[in-house]
Amino acid sequence: MSSCCQSKVDAPGTFQELVQNIREIFSEPEINVEKTKQLMASYNSKPEEWEKYAMFDKNIPYSRNLVDEGNGKYNLLALCWNQGQGSSIHSHSNSHCFLKVLQGSVKEEMYDWPSDPKLKTEMVPRKVTIFEKNQCEYINDDIGLHRVQNPSLAEGMVTLHLYTPPFPTCKVFNPDTSEESVGKMVIHSRFGEKVTN
Repeated sequence: MSSCCQSKVDAPGTFQELVQNIREIFSEPEINVEKTKQLMASYNSKPEEWEKYAMFDKNIPYSRNLVDEGNGKYNLLALCWNQGQGSSIHSHSNSHCFLKVLQGSVKEEMYDWPSDPKLKTEMVPRKVTIFEKNQCEYINDDIGLHRVQNPSLAEGMVTLHLYTPPFPTCKVFNPDTSEESVGKMVIHSRFGEKVTN
């Protein structure tokens, strides 16, 4: 895996250009983490360009909306978070995860992997960070576990996630006991169309 970029990427002018430029990056044989991060961060979020994918659901903490299945190497999703809602503490199934803030601010809590889940100890974040609109962050399982939350009680939050390779499940952790279970990666809409069961 390459982790440095040779040159500055050109900022995409629109959301669709960003989607296309991501496809071009992932046509290369190796994943370039820094180049992908730089590209995603360089897009200046305009809601009118991505709002067709931003489907909120008041009945769940957040919805997962597929934007692009890519070229088989990754998927790209818009996650829509209700006010004050967040994810569980979770892993990323040995995948790379990029997160860009499209709307609002993101509160990220970073955790170490439990040293011994049998001890049933409380999980305490080692770091808490607020990411603002247009910032892009990266995590994988070597870095640790995290929980993502919408800290606002006034507005919804929208984040763009790139997972490579895509994964159907991940490990989720009980914050009080560090016990793990399996979380399923549910898709609530595909390409701007709601998924119906």
